[in-house]
Amino acid sequence: MPLDVVTDLAHGGRWTSLRHSDREWLWRRESPERHGVAPGDAFVDAGGLEECVPTVRGTPDHGDAWSRPWTGDGDAQSVRCDRFTLKRTLRTTADGVEVDYVLTADPGFRFLWAAHALLDLSEEAVVRARAGAPTRLFPEAAPLLADPWPDGAPWTAGAWPAPLGLRLDRFGPDDGTAVGAVVEGGRCCVHDGPDRLAFAVEAEGQPLSVALWRNLGGFPAHRPYRSTGVEPMLGRVFDLADAGPDDAARVPASGEVRWRLTVGSDCPCPR
Repeated sequence: MPLDVVTDLAHGGRWTSLRHSDREWLWRRESPERHGVAPGDAFVDAGGLEECVPTVRGTPDHGDAWSRPWTGDGDAQSVRCDRFTLKRTLRTTADGVEVDYVLTADPGFRFLWAAHALLDLSEEAVVRARAGAPTRLFPEAAPLLADPWPDGAPWTAGAWPAPLGLRLDRFGPDDGTAVGAVVEGGRCCVHDGPDRLAFAVEAEGQPLSVALWRNLGGFPAHRPYRSTGVEPMLGRVFDLADAGPDDAARVPASGEVRWRLTVGSDCPCPR
């Protein structure tokens, strides 16, 4: 079934709507301060789907593209940042949406990219990814684990769907926690009642994963709210500063990295 996408080029190229039939998939929140942001500002969470590049956590907060105006010509949209240019072309297909990306930068430039999709999901929603897929947890998960966090470790790993005993495939009711994880492999599917939403990312020679953000009223500390993210990625960590040699995408000698994001309602669930 086709999906309808609406983007806001003036405010970071954010996807503000992802809809099929009467189902709106993207969660949003009132954030009027978003309209006055500048590059380098702390992230303002308005929901929707953000293009986070060249990092998600770290500096600049949620990357360098969300805080800049984009330009558009038909289906082609782009943003120019200090060290790279990102272009995307969105197409509606019979099964959903395809987005082709091109990042242009100096050879050797390392980056993370995430389609930072915050979804409007019920407490019964389930995420399906390949059983046993290596899954990285990050320090905010430490209080939820049976074993102590390794000293100084930026992340630790287990197997999907319950790395180190922490069940992640169900979002569930609010419990005051907030956990991020990165699941190796570029495919997953969300089931919420009768509705399905599948994500896939493809890129030759680059690390592929899906990040999860399960904020059940645990973030931010001063005024927490619920937000649930399913985020196809290039890379295997949230913060580029924590990326090992194989944990980030790298621009080859051609000066370009190309990848494709597919979003659809036809859900061949990973096993």
